[in-house]
Amino acid sequence: MKRCLIILAIATATVALGWAAFQAAAPPQPALSTYVPAGALLYLEAKDFSGLVSDWNSSPQKRDWVESANYEVFSRSRLFLRLKGAGDQFAAAAGLPSDMNFLSQVAGTRSALALYDIGNLQFLYITYLPSAKSMQGTLWQTRAKFEPRNAGGVAFYVRRDPESQKEVAFAVAGDYLLLATREDLLAGALQLMSGSKDRTIETEQWWSQSVAAAGSTGELRMVLNLEKLVPSPYFRTYWVQQNITDLKQYSAAVSDLFRSGKEYREERVLIQKKLETDQSAPPPSARDGRELVPLVPGGGDAVASDLVRLVPENAGFYEARAYPSPDACFQLLETKLLAPHLGPAPPSKLAPSVQLSLGEAGSGSDLEMRIDQSPLPAAAPKAISALKQLLDKTSTIASLEVQFTDRDKTGVFVRTRSAIVLASGSEWDQSAVHSALVDFVQPGMTASQLGVEWQARTGYQQLDGLWPLAVAAHGKDLVVSDDPALMEVILANFNRKVDAKPAIFVAGFNHARERENFSRFFGLVDGPGNSEPTYPGMSRQPQFFSGNMASLSATLSDVTKESIVVRNDGNKVLQTVTYEWAQ
Repeated sequence: MKRCLIILAIATATVALGWAAFQAAAPPQPALSTYVPAGALLYLEAKDFSGLVSDWNSSPQKRDWVESANYEVFSRSRLFLRLKGAGDQFAAAAGLPSDMNFLSQVAGTRSALALYDIGNLQFLYITYLPSAKSMQGTLWQTRAKFEPRNAGGVAFYVRRDPESQKEVAFAVAGDYLLLATREDLLAGALQLMSGSKDRTIETEQWWSQSVAAAGSTGELRMVLNLEKLVPSPYFRTYWVQQNITDLKQYSAAVSDLFRSGKEYREERVLIQKKLETDQSAPPPSARDGRELVPLVPGGGDAVASDLVRLVPENAGFYEARAYPSPDACFQLLETKLLAPHLGPAPPSKLAPSVQLSLGEAGSGSDLEMRIDQSPLPAAAPKAISALKQLLDKTSTIASLEVQFTDRDKTGVFVRTRSAIVLASGSEWDQSAVHSALVDFVQPGMTASQLGVEWQARTGYQQLDGLWPLAVAAHGKDLVVSDDPALMEVILANFNRKVDAKPAIFVAGFNHARERENFSRFFGLVDGPGNSEPTYPGMSRQPQFFSGNMASLSATLSDVTKESIVVRNDGNKVLQTVTYEWAQ
């Protein structure tokens, strides 16, 4: 028996060594991008697509989302209906349903999807799927309904829907399954697999430049040709973020998703366009605060990342920026602390309605109107406040915003506590700051000096009225807060020592802490809404915040925190987005 065990162990070791030697000698598998013809606008690649599909199907997040108010609203949206329509056209052309069962059948391990037309959703899909499994799928078994073709010595099949004129083509080439919505895309991929030297996506500058700038490939990689995507009317219509103006400065982008334990991390690289330098243009510090250009290494970008050490452990939200403009600093103080408001309403995208009259040309009183005199001059513009003047002449190189919510003693109302930190290139004039703040808030607070006198506290000054506005000029850092307890925590954190890499933007959100408070707050804001549907049989539209957004927040309740760090590296903008999960 002992001899048998020894022989078995030797045999196992021999097989293992032989397999390792074979793996070392075997050539690496070619990247799927080498089989993708040129002209794609977006490229998506997964190391194990079938594993990702399985994870999604078995996740509680999917189960909760499809039952949520957020999904209910999304299912009525124009984007959803267009996607559904495209799926129905694909199903009609393929002759089989394009459902999750079909997706599971065609999902292999290494997979790539190249999108060529976002309006018509024309794509090429390649996946590594053993031929035995491919031939067991519904798609292969219905090939008799397709017309046979040949490219690169490989047979493929095409079917066209006569009503929509949409095409579906597929092929099994060795252990690869290929699926496309254009015959030429599939034929081109098969030609490339056979060794053709036709142009691929890898020969295009936007691809090579962005991929070379990115790091290691994640479980899921997306490469975007922003120079072609952004001008598209479909992209401008359906892009959820609507930050089209910001995206115009980039030519391409890469995003890699990494999953490890309780953390999902997304690494993004955005390639800036080459712009002609205008010698008469103002320096970056004088431009709008959204400019993503560090002036001096170790300057505002280093200060912005250093300010994050001031953020309390229980903060619900924080945001640090490098080189904010004076207008951005003024707006931050005004909207968050001194005169909270929602800001100007977004411009309407609807054409104005036309009021048709009954045809009268006018009335007798119109004869009294003078047309030989200019109209009265418009009201004089509001004088610039002392606070705005102070910020205009101060070289602010970084800003920090901190917020959190808490409930009152009764647990009914939710209040927001805020603090703003402005880092300057020189020390702040404390008396000038106090005078400017009082000058700004006094007209709307009191007709006399009641409540606008400063009282000394430990490390800061506070107004003596019912409004606990607190200010501390800590050398080159100015701290303003509407909560004395928050002010004390921030001042105590100045003693913290951190080793953070310079960044032009750092932000974080504590979802676990704020989720219930926001749900409560927006439940009060939205009110009970319409308890009965307007028409029989028609369900009531969920309230946007307390219904739609709250349900999405509940679906992602296991996501405890999110953070983003943005850095500049020459002509590249590097973004790291991290999601922390409870389990």
